[in-house]
Amino acid sequence: MVNIKRWFRHAFMPPWRWRVLFPKVVLANIEKAVKHSEHQHGGELRFAVENTLALGKVWCGVSARQRALEVFSDLRVWDTEENSGVLIYLLLADREVHIVADRGITKRVAQAEWDAIAEIMQQAFKRGDFLRGSLHGIERITMLLATHFPSGEDDRNELSNKPVMIEH
Repeated sequence: MVNIKRWFRHAFMPPWRWRVLFPKVVLANIEKAVKHSEHQHGGELRFAVENTLALGKVWCGVSARQRALEVFSDLRVWDTEENSGVLIYLLLADREVHIVADRGITKRVAQAEWDAIAEIMQQAFKRGDFLRGSLHGIERITMLLATHFPSGEDDRNELSNKPVMIEH
């Protein structure tokens, strides 16, 4: 069954909305935080923001979580030597954050821990604090990864640190 309210949110979200919430200075701070984070653990972080889903996907009931899994694959976050990729995915129209971790990390960190971080980020975003919410989420992820996936001597940057803005 189609959720008409959700469809309208996606249909009428201004395509420039993400630029207001994530201006260049916020994106630069997120990129810097990801780079700093990756020096403290063996994981690889990607940060992706999508304004809306294609209306056909909304009509078919594709959830924000399902889309996060697609983006995880599309951005090749799974394609790290140690299976140590983590995606932070924000779907603005649904006001949802999802964190998807690769299999090397899910063996050590339960999904409930990722969901708790996503919830903290969502609360900050509801208050309109996209910079602080993003940085706090990255900080919490850094602590988890440093504990469960410590940095090694041969760690290298396998994925871009730059946030991805997904546009249709």
